Amino acid sequence: MTTALAPRLTTPSPVAAVFDVDGYKQSHRNIFPSGTSRVLINWTNRSNKYLPGSTHAVVFGVQAFAQSYLTEAWAPFFAADADEVCRLFEETLLSYFGPDADISSDHIRSLHTLGYLPLRIKALPEGTLAPIGVATLTIENTQADFFWLPNYIETALSASIWHPATTATIALEYRELMERWAAHTGGDLSAVDFQAHDFSMRGQSSLESAAASSAGHLLSFLGSDTMSSIDWIRRYYPGDNGWVAASVPATEHSVMCIRGQRGELETFNAILDAYPTGIVSAVSDGFDLFQVVTEVITEPALKARIMGREGKLVIRPDSGDPVDIIAGEFVAADEETRNTRLSNEQKGVVELLWDQFGGIVNELGYKVLDSHIGVIYGDSITLERAERIFERLEAKGFASTNVVLGIGSYTYQMVSRDTLGSAVKATFAIVDGEPVDIQKDPKTAGSVSKKSAKGRIALYRDESGEIYQLDQRTEGDVADPANLLQTVWEDGAFLVHQSFADVRATLKAERAARDSRRMA
Repeated sequence: MTTALAPRLTTPSPVAAVFDVDGYKQSHRNIFPSGTSRVLINWTNRSNKYLPGSTHAVVFGVQAFAQSYLTEAWAPFFAADADEVCRLFEETLLSYFGPDADISSDHIRSLHTLGYLPLRIKALPEGTLAPIGVATLTIENTQADFFWLPNYIETALSASIWHPATTATIALEYRELMERWAAHTGGDLSAVDFQAHDFSMRGQSSLESAAASSAGHLLSFLGSDTMSSIDWIRRYYPGDNGWVAASVPATEHSVMCIRGQRGELETFNAILDAYPTGIVSAVSDGFDLFQVVTEVITEPALKARIMGREGKLVIRPDSGDPVDIIAGEFVAADEETRNTRLSNEQKGVVELLWDQFGGIVNELGYKVLDSHIGVIYGDSITLERAERIFERLEAKGFASTNVVLGIGSYTYQMVSRDTLGSAVKATFAIVDGEPVDIQKDPKTAGSVSKKSAKGRIALYRDESGEIYQLDQRTEGDVADPANLLQTVWEDGAFLVHQSFADVRATLKAERAARDSRRMA
């Protein structure tokens, strides 16, 4: 006989935030020069080698980091008993480094007594388009005894912001690609808000990374199936944010395959019974995609229901090469060949739906599917594949907005901190009361420069409005209101707080200004 066990509930460890670091960080405090009283670090996206289309990176995630890690994660530490915190700290270091290591907790006790993290974050407004190679934030300690703290929290900073910022930058590339093709083929530009739909949640490394990444996606789009991003945005970017995210009722293979292939017609009717109006999406490759497109949904009674309802049935292929499945394997080179009977595979889903349901021809002469039928594809989409899909649709006379693309983990999770060369480096210190400019400049770095900034950093805009960086600035320079790096968080409290709507508006304004510079 077995006995059911109650779920084990635990409270957050008071030292959890203390150990959200690379292990080697514990040793640095003892190696800095005696007399060190300040250390300044910066965050820079150093390279677009793996994302060559992005000359700028979207600033995003800093506010969430300051709230989630610097504020919330450290709260149990400051609330706990000091002796207990120090005991746990020393116990952990002893087991981790062994008996020969320095396991003193005096600095931890001092921080606990202070009651907050003595740090200052200066940053660009979130939503800013920062040129690759320009620092987007700096962090320094505000009290001399805690010179060790900026570099100590670097690991958590890096782990927290590289992913949402990288996703935001990639999403902007999708947005601009889709806008360009919509304009070229006469598509409805307002449809681009929903043309890239975040499908990445199940392929992300954690629930937390899924929510943060999707928030980056939502800076440029409205469509997402990562519902946790709504609460993430509400928590870390509160305000009057308006319409943050949206999706539609949709099926999956369990629903579509449960009646078997012979029951597909019944399944589609059940979908329309459940959702007699509005947009509804149906996975259609459970057995034979092309049979569904040319036979099942064209069965007279079902087709009449589709065409007569107030809404759209969206067909979702989910396997095969997305370019071929959506746009067909073949583009005719001349009129005679175009009139030749083509196979379903040669035509692709968009053309087959046009054959069955028709549509309109827009002002630029491109075909647009009837408003009652649509297509979404969300398997292994990349920027390069999206471009090829739009190229092939255009060659066949279709507007790019005939298809919605589900952007999944193939795009948003198969990236790393190296995608934009994102890194934190110390560039300035004060030792024995004297300023020290710090710079890393490895001769063995190869083709990718790892040369860091040097000294205090300030950012300005040139006559065209582009951001540029000056190093080795004075304390007066960095305090100048003209310096774009402004204090947003200091000594445990926000000085500036942005809503998600404000971040979106900043990004929109930044895009407009950048486009104007390019046209000048």
